[in-house]
Amino acid sequence: MKTRLLATALVGALAFAAYEDPAAKDAAAATAAVGKPAPAFALIDSTGKKHALADYAGKTVVLEWNNPECPFVKKHYGAGNMQAQQRAATAAGVVWLTINSSADGKQGHMDAAQAQATRTRLGAAQSAYLFDPQGSVGRAYAAKTTPHMYIIDGRGLLRYAGAIDSNPSSDPGDIAAATQYVPKALAELKAGKPVSVALTRPYGCSVKYAD
Repeated sequence: MKTRLLATALVGALAFAAYEDPAAKDAAAATAAVGKPAPAFALIDSTGKKHALADYAGKTVVLEWNNPECPFVKKHYGAGNMQAQQRAATAAGVVWLTINSSADGKQGHMDAAQAQATRTRLGAAQSAYLFDPQGSVGRAYAAKTTPHMYIIDGRGLLRYAGAIDSNPSSDPGDIAAATQYVPKALAELKAGKPVSVALTRPYGCSVKYAD
């Protein structure tokens, strides 16, 4: 019985590690640009559920590139800034998808159990934590840093791409004085206004893509 259970678990783990939806492969051929349709994708989350961007048609979606070991990510999670933005956004009906594109063996790579434990430890409030170990989705969006933030409107158009805020440091003490780009853009979209700052230069650790 134990041998059968171990074999089943191993098969499931291998299937999880190897999964890449065709939509994710299609995303590699797309190019993300503000004002243009966001590249389609479908990825598995830390609970084993598949999430496709198409599932959220009609909803505003935030994408957050994540590496929990990055000092810049630790800045915003350690201070509670990222969680506060996640809670406020999801309470307003926004879908917040955190994406980890760290390749196997690279800094920040996690399995499902590790990701769930990290979410619990940090009190994270995103809608889902997605895995992109092949880097197809990250490259389609030209995600360069952790964090790197994107906002997609209900029509599937990319409305913001760039930094989480205006102060490119790893010091949590700098958060209070910084402009928080994502909440500002979300408020403008909700009010039916154009996003006043739609493209900024991201800062943080480089995304740890596969070589």
